[in-house]
Amino acid sequence: MRRLGVHTSIAGGLSLSLERAHALGCNTMQIFSHNPRGWTIKEIPEEESARFKTLRQRLDISPVYIHTSYLINMASKDSILRRKSIAMLREEMNRADALGADFVILHTGSASGDDDCLSRQRAIAAVNEVAQTGTWQAGLLIENTAGERGDISSKIPDLSEILNGVYGSLISGICFDTCHAFSAGYDMRDDEGIQKIVREIETHITMQKVKLIHLNDSKGERGSGIDRHEHIGIGKIGVAGLQQLIHSRPFCTVPVILETPKKQESDDPRNLRTVRKMLRLKR
Repeated sequence: MRRLGVHTSIAGGLSLSLERAHALGCNTMQIFSHNPRGWTIKEIPEEESARFKTLRQRLDISPVYIHTSYLINMASKDSILRRKSIAMLREEMNRADALGADFVILHTGSASGDDDCLSRQRAIAAVNEVAQTGTWQAGLLIENTAGERGDISSKIPDLSEILNGVYGSLISGICFDTCHAFSAGYDMRDDEGIQKIVREIETHITMQKVKLIHLNDSKGERGSGIDRHEHIGIGKIGVAGLQQLIHSRPFCTVPVILETPKKQESDDPRNLRTVRKMLRLKR
């Protein structure tokens, strides 16, 4: 069974995110483990961790992905921000293990007006600091970004440089976001474009390292550098391209998470119905 899910709210308690995912018919999910827009984090009580693990097993929701805080910028030349980002990533990994989550997803950050290559090396050094301070059961995934000004991880070779530059087993692979890839210039609207993506991943990373697809349509045109997710089939990529991508042999077993807009309660069910039809899944 293909693993399909959405980013689910933790409002009211972490375990409620599992119930929300299950109610939508999801068998995988992504969450924040805390408020992603604040540096202050409350410890997860042991009883909440135990409840989360038990409920997750009962509902057969796997893998569980945790997306890191939006505040993290491992590439920053500001030493205070970089130090806080290192501490936050370490805490994200600790929380993932406390919940028994499988993967933590990281945007490595932005050059913020500095040289991209130099900023990428700073990010690599910062992630290495985390890697040297402990080991975790959860794996870290580096997500491709949309090519906005200052992005240091929008191209597949950029991701490869980060993966190859971090020592040890902290990084398990990558999360491939379709909206981000399209905005960064990758075309997946036909077989030729998809095969080009696959060849580039195989050359620099290998498909075995692709642990998650963020399936999102794009408000922006290809190469626009605009990070604006759209409902499946409504954006510039379209159903045909997204369907071909998730059915292509190299991607056909990779779990899928939707990060499509959530302006009303019907949005997630509508997008999930569309993708289930694409995957030929029954609810």
